[in-house]
Amino acid sequence: MHAVEILERLIAFPSVAGQANDAIVEWIRAYIEDCNATVTVLPGPEGNRSNLFATMGPADVPGYILSGHMDVVPANEPAWSSDPFTLRAEGNRLYGRGTSDMKGFLAAALAALPGLAAKPLARPIHLAFSYDEEAGCRGAPHMIARLAELCARPEGAIIGEPSKMRAIRAHKGKAAARVEIHGRSGHSSRPDQGLNAVHAMAEVLAEAVVRAERASQGPFDTAFEPAYSSLQAGTIKGGQAVNIIPDLCIAEFEARAVSGVSPTELLAPLKARAESLRAKGFEVNWELTSAYPALSLSADAPLACLLAELTGEEPLAAVSYGTEAGLYQAAGIDAIICGPGDIARAHRPDEFILTDELTACQSMIEALGNRLCA
Repeated sequence: MHAVEILERLIAFPSVAGQANDAIVEWIRAYIEDCNATVTVLPGPEGNRSNLFATMGPADVPGYILSGHMDVVPANEPAWSSDPFTLRAEGNRLYGRGTSDMKGFLAAALAALPGLAAKPLARPIHLAFSYDEEAGCRGAPHMIARLAELCARPEGAIIGEPSKMRAIRAHKGKAAARVEIHGRSGHSSRPDQGLNAVHAMAEVLAEAVVRAERASQGPFDTAFEPAYSSLQAGTIKGGQAVNIIPDLCIAEFEARAVSGVSPTELLAPLKARAESLRAKGFEVNWELTSAYPALSLSADAPLACLLAELTGEEPLAAVSYGTEAGLYQAAGIDAIICGPGDIARAHRPDEFILTDELTACQSMIEALGNRLCA
């Protein structure tokens, strides 16, 4: 099958993050097995979602991972010009949810498999397809934890997030948390008889403002814009009416950290301030909803040099969005970002990818295969 045909099949699966993904996993598994590759489906702890890991070539020697996620963000925007889960072609553009982010990469990798199967590979190419990346990189850690039983330690991982086929060496780490503060309701004329959850949350918000300002003072990494770590309150909900003491307030906070700074540690003072409210009678629930580490690959790393040769361009220093690449690096595997599509087209109506981007990605993977032959 050609990459466009495969992409059409993949787009037809509405594999939205947080939902069951057995249908798309089963289709990919069957396709890979038809290409005579070894496939392992790795169910996650959620019970209805799985990662998928496949190997073309000998698994007992170091090779390279091609990493991508099977899930997509929802496609509920009314501005779509057509069914987001039906691939629509207009000239060189292929429209559909996930075309750029990142089923285009999956399609190119799968399209390359028959050609790889015909090569005398001395070192393997692995496919590592995850679930729930869009929900905070929840699936990949379970797969990475099992790599030792699936293959020899890989020499590197290429994460196929949309980069217009320009390799990228770094991104910030991220952590997000949800805070619930439960107080006691009552009539607003008797504040002495209630516990105002919105007022309590104001203390956590104030801490967030202070910590955000402190983070902006450094440390700095000029590869990024901005060059410092950041922290913000993203959402806040609370209260029923102006004359009712609000008994519940919910807020979400996010931190993005330059390499060498832990994003979860940036949120730690907010957690401490929230939990201190228990002494005033409030019930507090703090949930870390997502977290992944930063990626930082040196310009002279063998993987960076390899991608420069495969793509014909020097890798970019950094991007603002995050990926699963940092998870691989944290596990001791060099990682880099390189994939078809454009992040600017992702997460929006009429998302699309270019047919020549698919072709370029498949050619890169085939070129990598040539380097791994005996």
